Amino acid sequence: MGKTILVTYASRTGTTADVAGRIGEILTRTGVTADVIPMKDVINPGKYDAIIAGSSIQASKWLPEAMEFVEKHRLVLNQKPFAMFAVCMTLAMKKGEDYRPAVAGWCAPVRQLVMPFAEGYFAGALDIKKIPSASDRLKFKLSVLFRVWKEGDHRNWDKIEEWALSLTEVLKSE
Repeated sequence: MGKTILVTYASRTGTTADVAGRIGEILTRTGVTADVIPMKDVINPGKYDAIIAGSSIQASKWLPEAMEFVEKHRLVLNQKPFAMFAVCMTLAMKKGEDYRPAVAGWCAPVRQLVMPFAEGYFAGALDIKKIPSASDRLKFKLSVLFRVWKEGDHRNWDKIEEWALSLTEVLKSE
């Protein structure tokens, strides 16, 4: 019987959910079973052979429900192969790769609870209409006006696929 991997995520606008879905598809093509489930719906992460968890970054940190998931399940997460990813519009800025260390730093609270064997950082997508908060929509509109960001999908699916494939050696051997 093959390995069963949990790919779980927290997302506000669906961008991170799409990334998690793609990671699950890629892993499934390699011969493992990947269940892609929102963090709020995960009941028993202990039944999986490995866990990949991701969150969008807002206000320089993982979403609150993502941190709650890691805190609640940290004992299980520390007993299994665990990888994490973050989806962040900061990486879509001009010279976004220069911000990679900052984005990694924003994930330090996760690392304080569980040490991942791999970390992935990906640019997101910006659709201002999907941003739930009126004040956040205004901030993003101003940021677009001042050319901090551009609206649109900035995800690099090739990099996401490459990262997911890089996990398979550890996921299949554990």
